[in-house]
Amino acid sequence: MKTFTQFLSIILIGLSSVQITAQNWEQLSIPESPSRYDDVFFLNENLGWAADGWGSAVYKTIDGGQNWTQSTYNNGEYLRNIEFLNEDVGFLGALSTNFYKSTDGGETWNTINIPGIQAICGLDAVGTSTVYGCGAYFQPAYVIKSTDAGENWEFMDMSAYATALVEVLFVDEQTGFVSGGNDQGGNILKTTDGGQSWTEIYNSGIPGELVWKMQRLFSNTNVMFGAVESFDPLPGKLIKSTDGGQNWVSRDVADPFIQGVGFITENHGWMGGHNSGFLETFNAGETWINTGFGGNLNRFQVFDENLVYCSGNSIYKYTEGLSINEIASSKPKDLDIVIAQNPVSDKLNITIDYTRNDHMLITLFDETGRKIKQLSRETIPSKGKRNYSFDFPYSTGVYHLLFHNDVGYQSKKIIKK
Repeated sequence: MKTFTQFLSIILIGLSSVQITAQNWEQLSIPESPSRYDDVFFLNENLGWAADGWGSAVYKTIDGGQNWTQSTYNNGEYLRNIEFLNEDVGFLGALSTNFYKSTDGGETWNTINIPGIQAICGLDAVGTSTVYGCGAYFQPAYVIKSTDAGENWEFMDMSAYATALVEVLFVDEQTGFVSGGNDQGGNILKTTDGGQSWTEIYNSGIPGELVWKMQRLFSNTNVMFGAVESFDPLPGKLIKSTDGGQNWVSRDVADPFIQGVGFITENHGWMGGHNSGFLETFNAGETWINTGFGGNLNRFQVFDENLVYCSGNSIYKYTEGLSINEIASSKPKDLDIVIAQNPVSDKLNITIDYTRNDHMLITLFDETGRKIKQLSRETIPSKGKRNYSFDFPYSTGVYHLLFHNDVGYQSKKIIKK
């Protein structure tokens, strides 16, 4: 296994040009929402749609979110969620009795009349023609189902299992989950027969809580996550199962109104809600880092470890998309970088003296050269000293910091005591 020094040498030595990629969240260029984007859905890495809550608009992208076009406006209705079976057939839920279907990729929407619905809060398209929906977070609880691409619908009264339903997530046409809450607490229900019968597999035990969002890990579908929305003064919660939902572990999250959840590994993921941006964890929720980025998060859509979309105040994208090319044939003058205390404990404090306006990427690696996290990505507007302070919730050992600015790379070894 390569040491970090060998790893860095591969980057810097013997190359006339190098390229470095960094994983990071970016805010995409989509019009500002008067509330938030309640949902985002991508059929593949490039083709996607976003539902703007009180903006009452649907936006579409064909280039991975770099450009968006408004495809429809729905007269002041709060648009809650959006889901597509294929490039043409999609469904749009609102916080009203209206429910919509499109057959032209979201350009136009036709109203579907389903007696009994008060709102559609969750949607999931599975297979080639099956669609499930659920509602409402403000009660009552029901599930809707179509097996013919939305031509006909079945309404299922779920009052025997829940008082409110928010999220629906299906494995295939027969097996799936819905979540919300009942008089005992936030809960998750499971079916294996297409919704004909349901079994409660989780309950938070605190009345008033709701399981707001669920996720199955793309690389191991037995691993599931849920976001439990609570209320002051209680914390919100991350719940995790490693056996397909039979058993759950719960971890507190500082924001009571936690809603969105998205993990790219069993341990590395993010949560957020009405009062928070991206809260990040590297240890399955034992500790959390407030990234200070984003806000009012609701829906995460995880493709793999390198591609995630999220809806909130804007639409956000996590990808290995940042590319920086530098000439490394000659080494420029190093910046003055000072680690305030080394060994470090729970905080990593750094001072950098910039000689001009610049750009800076600060990335943390372990001793073998495995990337742990990108700590900072910013534009430096002018010369002068800048101070940085990062939480350092990592185990004892040797780590390396890689500093990449407009003119080169520098590394610093640090020790966690």
